[in-house]
Amino acid sequence: MGFISQIFGYLLDWLYSFFNNYGVAIIIFSVILRVILIPITIKQQKSMKKNAELQAEMSEIQKKYKNNPEKLNQETIELYKREKMSPFSGCLSSILQIVIILAVFWLVSQPLTYMKRLDASFIEKYANEMKESGYNQNNSYTQIAVLDYAQTKYQEIEDTLQNENVENREELEVKRDEYNQLRLNMEFLGLDLSKVPTQSLNDWRVYIIPVLYVITSIISIKITTVTQSKKKDENKKEDIIIDPEGKKEEEIDPTAQMEQMNKSMMYMVPFMSVMIAIIAPLGLALYWLVSNILMIIERLVITKIIDKKEENKEEKSNV
Repeated sequence: MGFISQIFGYLLDWLYSFFNNYGVAIIIFSVILRVILIPITIKQQKSMKKNAELQAEMSEIQKKYKNNPEKLNQETIELYKREKMSPFSGCLSSILQIVIILAVFWLVSQPLTYMKRLDASFIEKYANEMKESGYNQNNSYTQIAVLDYAQTKYQEIEDTLQNENVENREELEVKRDEYNQLRLNMEFLGLDLSKVPTQSLNDWRVYIIPVLYVITSIISIKITTVTQSKKKDENKKEDIIIDPEGKKEEEIDPTAQMEQMNKSMMYMVPFMSVMIAIIAPLGLALYWLVSNILMIIERLVITKIIDKKEENKEEKSNV
């Protein structure tokens, strides 16, 4: 995971060197990452649509081999092979999202290591200095606390150096330059992106980004479930048969377990993200919020393009 965090750190640091603002760098970083992931998103959208369309064939297989579970499973596997589909495609996409979530979490919680790429001994030196001074002891993220500490000490030295008669000027300038290596501009639209919601309960502003993230997650899940169920609803009647006694009986779907797993993963990712977002620095929640907004736009656009292409194919086939 650290290797991926290092790669992300190089990109984020490069963006920060241009904008000199951590929040802006994270937003651009989110956009770049979503652009890179567009091929995977397209593949996922096509897979979801194809899975929904296969339900009609699945219903036929269910009816034909209802009393032969072994043959039913074999035919189901053959169907997926023939259509070049994987019933676990949704899970694979969710696993990729979890890997990225953890990599970005490592990145924003240890920016001195992964973004500024400072030597561990240098970081430890100032972490110990901070602890000995009793500064910011409540922050559970050492490197975030060091950033805040360095900013405070840097400003103190800058104010001292304004005095022309200050003693040990050269020594103070060296110390100032060292503190400067530990600084990041974390202010973004009046928010301090180094703050952790659970450690700043009295500051209502720290909940703005996590709440917006939750809202966009709900919208994203809603769009996904609507897309998945649209085709299934068309074949819903085919999933019901009449038994000899005239009672209605729901056909058991052999892919139900796979679909339930995909659905669980779909809900688990945003739930896990929210749990992490409230105990992580706000920079992480900002990344997820921007990614969610971009993902919603992607899904709407990609779904529209795929539907349009299918409509054109149907029109050509009917001519």
